[in-house]
Amino acid sequence: MNILVTGASRGIGRAIALELKKSGNVYVTARNEKALQELKTAGYFLCDFANEYELAKLGDYVVDKKIDILINNAGEYIYADIDNTTMNKLNHIISVNFKAPIYLMNKAVTNMKQNNFGRIINIGSISGVMGEAHAALYSATKSGLIGLSKATALELAEYGITVNTINPGWVDTELGNKSIEESDFTTEEIIDCIPQRRFVKPEEVAKLVKYLISDDAKGITGQSINLCAGLSVGI
Repeated sequence: MNILVTGASRGIGRAIALELKKSGNVYVTARNEKALQELKTAGYFLCDFANEYELAKLGDYVVDKKIDILINNAGEYIYADIDNTTMNKLNHIISVNFKAPIYLMNKAVTNMKQNNFGRIINIGSISGVMGEAHAALYSATKSGLIGLSKATALELAEYGITVNTINPGWVDTELGNKSIEESDFTTEEIIDCIPQRRFVKPEEVAKLVKYLISDDAKGITGQSINLCAGLSVGI
């Protein structure tokens, strides 16, 4: 199996890349070359998802490597009120969080159809399920991934291709900690709102990804799976 993990230089993406190294040929992409080299995977491709030229080149890379398992993990977080939204912020987060996953799916699906096999996993967020005040742009793009996964799961089911979304809650990563710093809440206040009173570990997301790409999970498609320590259930 030929696997591409986006946003693999840190956090959830890094954990996924490491977890899947024994599952096939893992290729990784991000902006940090040193971090990608340290993963010692089958190959890496430097790409800024906000740059259309670089993204197009990554699309060629997907075709060349015959990617049949695509993990759309790369994403960015913007904490800003809706009335403090600029065109630059809007274009940037839509490009990185939404347009790039769609484009990479577009480039990967032809090969998947030919092989009558494929796995696509979009890493969303619990903010795309529940909504997050002061993070409307982030919530909107992550919610969009859920709709994208459902629609394409229907479209691709007859070809043996599954498409699912994993929605992590608060995860113990650099991005998660940054989002706390930018918010109006302390770490303790956030933990108090999580039923299990803990942050999810990146490795938990990685192990769920590993299951979803396995043959045992071939009947799971079009699903939006919340891995959030109970956050989506209530408080």
